[in-house]
Amino acid sequence: MSSAYSDDDAAIEPMTTRGRDWPCLRQFIVFLENRVGSLHDLLRRVERSDLKIVALSILDSSDCAVARMIVDHYERAHELLTFAGVHFFETDVIGVLLPASEQPHTAVLAGLMSAELNVQYVYPMMYRRNGRGAVAIYVDEKEETLRVLRERGFETVTEDDLLHFDEFFG
Repeated sequence: MSSAYSDDDAAIEPMTTRGRDWPCLRQFIVFLENRVGSLHDLLRRVERSDLKIVALSILDSSDCAVARMIVDHYERAHELLTFAGVHFFETDVIGVLLPASEQPHTAVLAGLMSAELNVQYVYPMMYRRNGRGAVAIYVDEKEETLRVLRERGFETVTEDDLLHFDEFFG
């Protein structure tokens, strides 16, 4: 019986997004029952574990709520939510430091629009650097978006920035 893989293939480690020097932030998406206290329970669980919630967005409907959350220490939060039995999934978002201009949001989005990149959603982060705020942006074409942002001189926020910086709102 022959194998589809040679011995040389076995030594090659698969490369994942997390394994590269990936300048994105990981957001947790948690589906919550639309009942009094469900969001409070989630946030209390995270914050009492000495994790800082750096960004939070809530989508509410009559049946359920969706909480999108970025924390300062992705690995610890992942472990916490997993062991607590919280049902969640994860996606990458791009953290962008807002430029020091009169219309910072417009500047970032205009740069992406001119490159014909579709932004699915944006929400504010409670992260600051040098007095400037930041936003989390979700796009389908992350690598292209990162390239465009770099070319246009925008600064991104990385997980390392969140781990080693303490200028948060709140």
